[in-house]
Amino acid sequence: MKLDTLKHGFDLTSMPADSLADYWNPEVTEALKQQNWAQTDIREKIDLTAWQGFTADLPRDPYVNQRWKRMSWLALNDQGDVEAMGQCPMAQGGAFNDAESMADRLRYYDPLTREFMARPDVKAFVRAWARLWNIAAREPILMQITGVRGEGSIDPLQGQGIHADGCKALSILVLNRENVEGAENHLYGDKAGTQSLVDITMDPGDILHLRDDRLFHSVDGIEQLDSEAPFERFIIIINSRFVDDFQNRMLRRHFPEAVLNETR
Repeated sequence: MKLDTLKHGFDLTSMPADSLADYWNPEVTEALKQQNWAQTDIREKIDLTAWQGFTADLPRDPYVNQRWKRMSWLALNDQGDVEAMGQCPMAQGGAFNDAESMADRLRYYDPLTREFMARPDVKAFVRAWARLWNIAAREPILMQITGVRGEGSIDPLQGQGIHADGCKALSILVLNRENVEGAENHLYGDKAGTQSLVDITMDPGDILHLRDDRLFHSVDGIEQLDSEAPFERFIIIINSRFVDDFQNRMLRRHFPEAVLNETR
């Protein structure tokens, strides 16, 4: 279900957090309630070209071939401002990640740059995202810029297949999609993929919200359209309220005062 964003005659990114209640079309909240997923776009909310520029200096992923990535743990403080929490590894248990190169491993990445996190439209996006999911102060939010580039073809999930990310709140924003064929997103009601819900090909600026503890997702392989030019596809993944005990143990170890979604 593709939802149109609201048009505004003013700049939301420069306004206080309480003005972000209408950042999302009201139909987004209703769709999440009714079907556990919603698609919309935020092209009028952010400077997409500026955000795309931050993909140029991403470090190579040391754990996954042909992938580049930065990630940071963020949280809202008691005043509703976005703050970096510091370093904590990404930790996905095998129950949520089937890829041999990633499952049950601690993975460390360089943080999102200060220049990116200082942008008013980035801060507004994180605050509005937290409001959408009712994320409270001191709840860890994981935000990543990640993607693939190269020639030929590639599996952007690197073996994960149909999977869940081990959280309750998950959103995927496409930053760029250049010389790419494929990369269609699929949502399912079961991990076996017998309950297909929707197939979506997202363009830059499109964002997909899903209740990750109720749905499963995958994305098709990427094919190079023009053999004379490399392909690349980069996305932002933002999620919170982890149901993965492995990740929660690492969060408690690194952020003792954090508010976690304790599963036991």
